[in-house]
Amino acid sequence: MTKLEYGRFFLPGPTEVEPATLAAMTEPVIGHRGEEIRELIGRLQPGLGSLFGTERPVYISTSSATGMMEAAITNLSRKRVLCLVCGAFSQRFYDIAAGCGRPADRLAVEWGEANLPEEVREVLAAQPDRYDLVTVVHSETSTGVLNPIREIARIVHEFEDVLLAVDTVSSMAGAPVRTDEWELDFVLTGAQKALALPPGISLAAASEAALSRAREIEHRGFYFDLLKFEKHAANRMTPTTPAVSILFALLHQLRRICDEGLEERWARHQAMADRTHAWVEELAASTGRSFGVVAAAEYRSPTVTGVRLPDPSVLDGPEVVRRVRERGYAVATGYGKLKKESIRIGHMGDHTLDQLEDLLAELTEVMST
Repeated sequence: MTKLEYGRFFLPGPTEVEPATLAAMTEPVIGHRGEEIRELIGRLQPGLGSLFGTERPVYISTSSATGMMEAAITNLSRKRVLCLVCGAFSQRFYDIAAGCGRPADRLAVEWGEANLPEEVREVLAAQPDRYDLVTVVHSETSTGVLNPIREIARIVHEFEDVLLAVDTVSSMAGAPVRTDEWELDFVLTGAQKALALPPGISLAAASEAALSRAREIEHRGFYFDLLKFEKHAANRMTPTTPAVSILFALLHQLRRICDEGLEERWARHQAMADRTHAWVEELAASTGRSFGVVAAAEYRSPTVTGVRLPDPSVLDGPEVVRRVRERGYAVATGYGKLKKESIRIGHMGDHTLDQLEDLLAELTEVMST
């Protein structure tokens, strides 16, 4: 497979990694028990706290974000989980619960639609003692939907015993996430999306209420025991050996995000999303064909856009991906059941509007034929 030039990798994760960020990983390896790691994690925490919008410590796990999704299920529910499902990755919370033997129900909407607060209230109010945890994905990478987590959090906290766990894997660093202000009990993310890091670590923050719940649960698992993460975070360490080289890259990226400004970074992502949505409309108008955005207009992610194709029997997702790859760019097919009828563009991380415009010009030629 031909290596792509920098600035041409628009998958919705893993996303492109700047050469200087990769170079940061060549720092000499340090021990994971001792003053060096404590000093490194101490330097990471202020930037991570700003990123998450929290005063709580941010946990560092050498795992994919799926591991921290499992932590949410095994540490935060002693009764039953309500999983808000609007795509493949929100479904994963439910699948994890099933795999861990934890009772769970789904509140599902069609792919492309968002989970709405009033629907959550209706379910919780109908059986107020049934659930003690709600899970939701902020930016659903399979569809490009952005769920209204602030409003969902308000509803969830109307019910005294219910916690909220939020997957921000493809929204963190690309969209506002205010953990403390929005009273989110558990927030998790991965490294390989809008943070623009190589895959290999996940990050999470837990509220005091979440830790209190974890203390009530005897069988929390071993690797993803949140009380272990909390204990080691207090000593600026991790429970098990961390991916030290990626932590050096993380420090480099946090400095870059600080230099850009977090709100400016959010605005850049939103501008790329707006341009992509406008391009879909332009493509539909110029071709007279029914190209469209998968996600409903009011609930579109600033980091990933699903583009619905008018006739997959003529030009489907895998064929678009193949053709644009021949032109030196990478985009993704639709996910799961949307594989043939859509493509996904990841406009996240360190991409610029100019780079995006170059991609859209190539896609216009590919998709207009």
